[in-house]
Amino acid sequence: MEALSLTHFAAGIGAGIVTFGAAFGIGKIAQAAMDGTARQPEAGGQIRISMLIAAALIEGIAMFGQVICVLLAIK
Repeated sequence: MEALSLTHFAAGIGAGIVTFGAAFGIGKIAQAAMDGTARQPEAGGQIRISMLIAAALIEGIAMFGQVICVLLAIK
């Protein structure tokens, strides 16, 4: 195999791992937010805001990982 095809393969695997990790993290955040809202419904608004901020941070990290994988594939 050529080194270029292995680089594309590694970039694809990396992008998949980054996507899976981000989805898992956001799922855990949503689970914790739903548990917190079920236990204390009056704090639902504050929990939702905190959940959205944390999910946005995870998405930012995932986007950074995706860009790194694309740069590896192009290089």
